[in-house]
Amino acid sequence: MNKFKRFLYKAERLLIYFISPLSPALASKIMYFAHFKKPLNLKSPATLNEKLMYLKLTEYKSNKLVTDCTDKYGVRKYVCGAGCGDILNELIGVWECPEDIDFETLPESFALKLCHGSGYNIFYTPAHRPDTEKIRKTLKKWRRQDYWRYNAEPHYKGIQKRIICEKYLSEGDALPTDYKVYCFNGKPLYILVCEERAGGSPKFFFFDSRWKFCPITRDGKGMPLDFTLPKPRDLEKMLDYAAKLSAPFPFVRVDFYETEKGLIFGEMTFTPSACLDTGRLPETDIMFGDLLELPKTPTKGKAASHNDSA
Repeated sequence: MNKFKRFLYKAERLLIYFISPLSPALASKIMYFAHFKKPLNLKSPATLNEKLMYLKLTEYKSNKLVTDCTDKYGVRKYVCGAGCGDILNELIGVWECPEDIDFETLPESFALKLCHGSGYNIFYTPAHRPDTEKIRKTLKKWRRQDYWRYNAEPHYKGIQKRIICEKYLSEGDALPTDYKVYCFNGKPLYILVCEERAGGSPKFFFFDSRWKFCPITRDGKGMPLDFTLPKPRDLEKMLDYAAKLSAPFPFVRVDFYETEKGLIFGEMTFTPSACLDTGRLPETDIMFGDLLELPKTPTKGKAASHNDSA
């Protein structure tokens, strides 16, 4: 990214940060046009990006359950209540402030996460040992940020800015395979597999629920039709648990990791890429949009958000 593009990116982020509290719909329209060079259609949304924009401004806007499931700590209670508690990662600690963390009591490997946003992660391993004071400074910086304002995602707004520590997941020297299950109206239909994450250039491939390769990503489009990846050992359990966890929602992506000790829950994401996924093929965006049936009448935040988005 050259200096001019970096300047424009920062300017857009700052603009959205200040507009979001005034009008999430206007902020969403600005971001959508900046990314796709066309107006956002909220009256008759068709693509997955458009329909998720609509959901975040209506059904998900003031939905406490959506907020609880977006919260990296709060979701644990929901997962247990859905009968899926056996796949939760080990929880080492929960803190309100970075100053409360006693690093001397933590294991040699761990993962720190802030609960109110995405990308607020710090991994500590024998091969990567950041200075603890730098970690505290980073956590303080993140806690000062109102993450929801950066992409006008109101369902992040009510999340308490807690810090959690979980067990660091690894498969020997490698990261475990990351499976992202796309659930439409409670049905887990497609699984996005993220490969080569450790190398910094991840590749993404979709499979259907029968583990048949679907060439519907940019990385997958050029692959032969007989291309495949190892089938998850716990595929049926993954699909069963994804169905249970996604049952109340029109759309959610449920993430899992496959480890030597079994399936581990990752997170639930209601607005992947902030509903601005330019990496998704246009035809895939339309296909996924067709699969998502929107509620006929939004149950949360209807009046404020619908009038705001007209």
